[in-house]
Amino acid sequence: MYDTYYKLTGRPFQLTPDPEFYFESGTHRKALSYLGYGLAQGEGFIVITGAVGAGKSTLAAHLLATIDRQRLTAAQIVTSRLDGQELVHMAARAFGLGVAGHDKASALALIEAFLHEEARAGRRCLLVVDEAQNLAVEALEELRMLSNFQLGAHPLLQILLLGQPEFRDLLQTSPRLEQLRQRVIATHHLEAMEPEEVGPYVLHRLACVGWNGNPAFDSRVFADLARATGCLPRRINQVVGRLLLMGAVEQKARIEPAMLSEVIADLERDGTLSDPDAPAPAPAPLAAPVPSAAPQAVLPAAALAGLAGLQQAIAAHAEQIVELQKAVLELADMPAASGTSLVVDARLDALADTLGALQQRIVAIEARGAEQEQAIRHVLTMLIEWLESESPRRAA
Repeated sequence: MYDTYYKLTGRPFQLTPDPEFYFESGTHRKALSYLGYGLAQGEGFIVITGAVGAGKSTLAAHLLATIDRQRLTAAQIVTSRLDGQELVHMAARAFGLGVAGHDKASALALIEAFLHEEARAGRRCLLVVDEAQNLAVEALEELRMLSNFQLGAHPLLQILLLGQPEFRDLLQTSPRLEQLRQRVIATHHLEAMEPEEVGPYVLHRLACVGWNGNPAFDSRVFADLARATGCLPRRINQVVGRLLLMGAVEQKARIEPAMLSEVIADLERDGTLSDPDAPAPAPAPLAAPVPSAAPQAVLPAAALAGLAGLQQAIAAHAEQIVELQKAVLELADMPAASGTSLVVDARLDALADTLGALQQRIVAIEARGAEQEQAIRHVLTMLIEWLESESPRRAA
């Protein structure tokens, strides 16, 4: 919808990786350098890790879109939780090989024959494995075995592993992956972008779809966006997509910080901004209009003080009840003596009456505290609405 309103040729903030929108931030430039070095070696494993949404899949898509297909044959697997046999069959299918049945030996024979054929044609082969953190150790060992295929002294298959930070930890610490570790010739951890790269990133993606300056962006939007998203590309896409949708619905020609605040609040309420597998840093408070005077702000402080007094009164009465209960137990344990039983009974009756009265008073105090707490919440809600409003709240 927003692409039509702003006369864009496409939607630049889709969440799926698209090499046409590749933006070379500092960390992506480093990753490409390691990839270039690794590919020049022509053997072993290259490992790229990064948080969810850091741009690993987009980096791989950019690599596959720019390689020389006359010299390198590449295939990609996006893994789920595969065992070793399933992974071998997935690798065969990724290279376009049809394997009948589920025989692993047949699949391995087809892959080896294909790799030899490509080598005789002067092409090396690259297998890109995305979401490598989902693979079992046995599946990773199968990948290592695939990398053993050679023609004379020349390796036939190189493997690029893309995974989340937990894959890097597994690779570094698992004793069962020692042989694979020795085959890793290049590795890089993809960090979040720098805050000053967020603005150029957004404008770059807009320029890819014919953006002509409409909508314009307030300069503060990009700083707030960087804080709220942790500078992770996928989160930026998520927020800016919703931001442009709001702009189109409200027919805005300029994106303001207040609009961004509203979008982020909506996403946080929906639970869709932060990823549970990779929690984002806590966003700094976004800029909000500051009123010249807010007399309502005095009310919550006074009400809170009253509520604290009620809580202290409840605690004091609770202590009195405990003391009275102890006294009742002591009287009940006293030996019955002539002339004293009537006195004890009278004192017990009096204590019981006192306990009943105190409990009733506590119930009344608690009810009063609940009313005051409800009033406080109402006043705070009015204050928040007033502070976040773009125009003065006459009703408040």
